[in-house]
Amino acid sequence: MSPFATVLPMASGDERPVAPTALSGEGLRIGIIRASWNLTIVDRLVAGVERALSDFDVDIMEPVSVPGCFEIPLACRTLALSGKFDALIATGAVIRGETTHYEIVSNAAANGIQAVQLETGVPIAFGVLSVESQEQALARSQGADGHNVGAEAARVAVEMAQLTANWR
Repeated sequence: MSPFATVLPMASGDERPVAPTALSGEGLRIGIIRASWNLTIVDRLVAGVERALSDFDVDIMEPVSVPGCFEIPLACRTLALSGKFDALIATGAVIRGETTHYEIVSNAAANGIQAVQLETGVPIAFGVLSVESQEQALARSQGADGHNVGAEAARVAVEMAQLTANWR
């Protein structure tokens, strides 16, 4: 069996990186892009983003909505080029179905987001789930005391905004 075919368990809380104790997002302008597809999951991810940004003292801006994850990269590019943001957070959920649509959308979103941040120099935290089932999506978008990829993406956005600001 190929080592790439092995499904690894989700990282436990002990294996997840923790935010530096001095991490503050005060004064940062962080934009949120949210896909409208798989709305229940995306709402949970955005709630995690908003909780974490509030904890980091970031003024929370109204999220920008796009139809689905395929459209996220263009929205990221538009916001990044506006010059109004220190970092962005992309949120969405692609859940495997019966066709190759899952792979196409997941790859396009990931590759597009990466290309935009490299092109523009604006950090984009990746809060887009690519999962096999609704259950996996729910497990990765839990409330305040659980695992929430949106909250993790918010921490990444604050850290990367600070890093890029320090090196410009």
